[in-house]
Amino acid sequence: MSIPVVTVGQSREDLVGGLERLHGPVTVVRRCAELAELLAACQSGMARAAVVADGSEGLTASLVDRLEAVGVAIIALTDNAEEAARLRKIGVSCALSAVESAELSQRISEAVEQLTAGGRGSTGRGSSLADTGAALQTKLADTPATSPDVPGAGRVIAVWGPAGSPGRTTLAANIAGELAADGQQVLLIDADSYGASIAAVLGLLDESAGLAQACRLADQGRLDDAALERIATPVATVSATFRVLTGITRADRWTELRAPALALVLERARRNADVVIVDTGFCLEADEELSFDTLAPRRNAATLRPLELADTIYAVGAADPVGVPRLVRGLAELEAAVPQASPVVVMNKVRASSVGRNPERQLREAWERFGPAFALNEFLPYDAAAADAALLSGSLLLEAAPESMLRRAVRRLVCAPDQQKSQSSVFSSTARRRAKD
Repeated sequence: MSIPVVTVGQSREDLVGGLERLHGPVTVVRRCAELAELLAACQSGMARAAVVADGSEGLTASLVDRLEAVGVAIIALTDNAEEAARLRKIGVSCALSAVESAELSQRISEAVEQLTAGGRGSTGRGSSLADTGAALQTKLADTPATSPDVPGAGRVIAVWGPAGSPGRTTLAANIAGELAADGQQVLLIDADSYGASIAAVLGLLDESAGLAQACRLADQGRLDDAALERIATPVATVSATFRVLTGITRADRWTELRAPALALVLERARRNADVVIVDTGFCLEADEELSFDTLAPRRNAATLRPLELADTIYAVGAADPVGVPRLVRGLAELEAAVPQASPVVVMNKVRASSVGRNPERQLREAWERFGPAFALNEFLPYDAAAADAALLSGSLLLEAAPESMLRRAVRRLVCAPDQQKSQSSVFSSTARRRAKD
């Protein structure tokens, strides 16, 4: 198998000659003066591997993702242990600057094989290349013994819903509060690239866009536990404290939330928290289908990537004649965009005035008529007084209205699923309680 290679950097004058004297599968087809030239050469289909002998500090997760997208593996030469660790975090295989040509040729072959076998995006963030570099830990002094790509044990919960105001943010914020009250370490992330509102809902005077900061560090391979702890804003409730990565302050900043960096943020968050809750946007449209530039940033990557990586997806819809068909259509789009998704469908703002008597039965019958692929799982009652009280005070339902029907329904949804079988209807439970009184 012939492996065409492009290189960048002037630090190793014998690099090209050494590889070519081997007369092996690796063939250097072009020497580039800078990373921009190397990227252009790779995107033209000229090479299957790129050796960065100089200027590795310019490599970012976004750049690596663009090269992986065209089937190019990257090998960087560096003697700096910290730089090698940074590069491995963003999916770059590393070797020492004094590596022998035969060993470098072998590493190039291994990196290309791993990229070909693993496929783009098979691990969520192209981490297959990092495994090759991890083998160099015994050669690079002061390199951490633990691979940065070991997945964390934390769960990722994504809260999604179609266009309109079905209650995505309200549900996401209150899920975070309830799980934190149960003693779990919780990180709440606002990834809505159209209308981030977690900070406003929680009464945070925040203009720093915590998620954008985390993505910027992740793109550079510099996001660690300490950095994430520093960026995330603590939110204290009457029961516990959880942390928040606030959303972008303006919709035109969506380019800061790129898929490769966001995936790295979620990987780090899994290791840093028991539960990571992501409030996503509504749009599932694949932007690249609308443009000839398939490698351009994707507007909806901040929604699609968390849904692809989530362990649990709550799909929220409004219980009214407009919200129900929107949710049905949205679920069809979700199934097409994220085929592996198996969402928990939640009907929010359930009330007799918009649906009719016995609203849960009416909604189930309507759901069966529409015939969506996913079953209707849960119901959250319409409790405007409790929701308004929480919004006015910039707090959660467990603080503003702890005994409200809505708060109890949210808690049953995430904290005690076994109770839902014996008490599935929030309306019937209320009726029974009033009968006892």
